[in-house]
Amino acid sequence: MTTVSGEVAVGFEGVREAFRAGFEERGDVGAALCVYRDGRPVVDLWGGVADPETGRPWERDTLQLVYSATKGATATAAHLLAQRGELDLDAPVAAYWPEFGAHGKAEIPVRWLLSHRAGVVTVEPPVPLDEALRWRPMTDALAAQRPAWEPGTAHGYHGRTFGWLVGEVIRRVSGRTPGRFFAEEVAGPLGLDFFIGLPDAERGRVSRMVYPKPEYDLSTVPLAAVPPEAREFVAALQDPGSLNNRAFAVTEPAEIDFNSAAVRAAELPASNGIGTARALARMYAALIGEVDGVRLFTPETLASATAEQAAGADRVIMVPTRFASGYMLPVETSPLTGPRAFGHPGRGGSLAFADPGHGIAFGYVMNSIVEGAEDPRAGALVEAVREALGR
Repeated sequence: MTTVSGEVAVGFEGVREAFRAGFEERGDVGAALCVYRDGRPVVDLWGGVADPETGRPWERDTLQLVYSATKGATATAAHLLAQRGELDLDAPVAAYWPEFGAHGKAEIPVRWLLSHRAGVVTVEPPVPLDEALRWRPMTDALAAQRPAWEPGTAHGYHGRTFGWLVGEVIRRVSGRTPGRFFAEEVAGPLGLDFFIGLPDAERGRVSRMVYPKPEYDLSTVPLAAVPPEAREFVAALQDPGSLNNRAFAVTEPAEIDFNSAAVRAAELPASNGIGTARALARMYAALIGEVDGVRLFTPETLASATAEQAAGADRVIMVPTRFASGYMLPVETSPLTGPRAFGHPGRGGSLAFADPGHGIAFGYVMNSIVEGAEDPRAGALVEAVREALGR
């Protein structure tokens, strides 16, 4: 039986049991969960193994790469600049980044980058990975890229490009890289253990990601065997030229080793944030209220940042999605804790969000990366939080 460490407040005991069940029933290897309510932690748990190769246990301060949950941190940085009057989200990106205006992109507002409406989801040809990690070659390529659809007419998940697009606007406006801006303006004031660009001194605290073999391979399953409602999506996965595949193949090679020290040290503001569940929950708590004297967003900024900007069929991942300005919003398959919730999941299972309707902020991180839509872990934890709130 996996040892679960940490504390829960009275009334949240069921959340601890759901977290424990993640190891015993749902495939967790190493994981952590933190929940804030009204600016104070009510759940702070961790357990399992941080590195299965060495047996290193998951400790209170173990760091975990969270893939696209990073996007919420990057969006937060952009909204802070807007709150200070330094960035107008409804102004053209080209007002801050003139080169971006090429090939029909001159009128794209910054908000469309945040809400996945810009259409700049591919990079053709892909940028060599070592150059992409150096930042400028990738942003130059994106400035020269033609949109995949007429900007503003549809939305589609900018899974890889979001970080460089929004991050370059942050850099142009603030004079700081997005990782440095986040460190100084968000992580610093709140004391967050979260990094976009991992310092060498922190490498020993990071878990090793584990990639279990999926039960079936969608890339080879016969389409006739796929349920009709999923056939179009699976067909896109099997087509190397589909927008879905091209959107996640913006580097050469397309597959990025996120266990690599070089990748972890670089700034990939869409996908390589590394931190604790506690840091994610604390950041989201400070977006909706005060945490130890720090509040990041004014009520006006919160309303602007979380207002729905796009909803419906997603041109890239081909399922219904809803986006605010940089944050995902609840959908039927992922209702979170209420209709006002906002946040971002990450590939393989991580999840971070806030719900101002209940005063809740939630962070879950884990090192066992489960692909596809059949991962029940985060959903079970959210359900346990909903049950605790109901009591």
